[in-house]
Amino acid sequence: MNNRKTRWLAALAGIALFTSLTACGTTENSGGGGDQSPSTEPKAGPYKIATIPKVEGITWFDDMKRGVNQFNADNADVEAWQIGPDSEDAAKQVAIVEDLIAQKVDAIVVVPNDPLALEPVLTKARQSGIVVISHEGPALALTEAVDYDLEAFRNEVFGQLMAEKFVEGLGGKTSGTFVGEVGSLTSETHMAWYNAAVAWLAEKYPDIKPVQDKPYEDANDDAKARSNALEILKAYPELSGMLSCSVSAGSNMAQVLKEKNIKTVVLSQLTLPSVAGPYIEEGWIYSGQSWEPAGAGYAANQLALSILKGETIQSGMDLKWQNYDKVEVADKIVVGDAILQFQKGQEPFSGWNGKYPF
Repeated sequence: MNNRKTRWLAALAGIALFTSLTACGTTENSGGGGDQSPSTEPKAGPYKIATIPKVEGITWFDDMKRGVNQFNADNADVEAWQIGPDSEDAAKQVAIVEDLIAQKVDAIVVVPNDPLALEPVLTKARQSGIVVISHEGPALALTEAVDYDLEAFRNEVFGQLMAEKFVEGLGGKTSGTFVGEVGSLTSETHMAWYNAAVAWLAEKYPDIKPVQDKPYEDANDDAKARSNALEILKAYPELSGMLSCSVSAGSNMAQVLKEKNIKTVVLSQLTLPSVAGPYIEEGWIYSGQSWEPAGAGYAANQLALSILKGETIQSGMDLKWQNYDKVEVADKIVVGDAILQFQKGQEPFSGWNGKYPF
């Protein structure tokens, strides 16, 4: 086994340890994990911080850009901007990182399409003196590729909530079938949510089963997600529900269900209010959940800036955005408390139009 794969397995083992620690409520200053000193010497501003999303031009990362732009406006000593690929392609993200290294930026925030594929170039960036923060890439945290990984929440909790809401939507049924969909099988967080949901269902409701071993992929692309929806409904006419870990998956399935007037499929999914609001109000989507992309963008940039200024990264610190104002820190993973859940007639989702900016 090569060294990179060995390090990757070690990283995954570390993530499992972190999960067990936080589940027991022992994250705060526990075992080698609470407080972390900066990995680089403090630098003088102004600071150049670039954020790389998975892909530009979709609602999710348009909102992340809102947070990055707000961070830039709030900090006079910072030049912060977002630049990403035009398709969900790890190789294109690698090329952007290489260009940013050549520009000698001070920090890079990245939402990796494939964490393993980006590890070498992010390691190169850090070796060049650039601070690197990942978001949705916790397995990078125990490699040399990042200073820290920022998560909006514990991924296992998010996946379990998706499963719980799916079962709730079944209205008391304890058997059935479901299908999953992710942006990519290499998307670490999408797969973490899906696998956590499947594991919870297998334990609590063993007669509610997935129709296939792996979830569908849609590359966070609406056209592909719609094609998948049509294919799924044709292949599995008795389908009970869908667990959608990409925004495109659930909204396009909801659109197809509405067009065909199919009311027997329960959708529990990752989404945004601006995308799913009408479908939730009309009953096509039972439950949506999310976090605010702008908040993640802002908090990740604030984390990078704190490192650049030589501040200690520790549990309880404030990353200047709601639900990231008292983060947990362990083993180079910084975790907020930012899950949002949307359901018709329930708070905080009570009428979608104009209530949320994302």
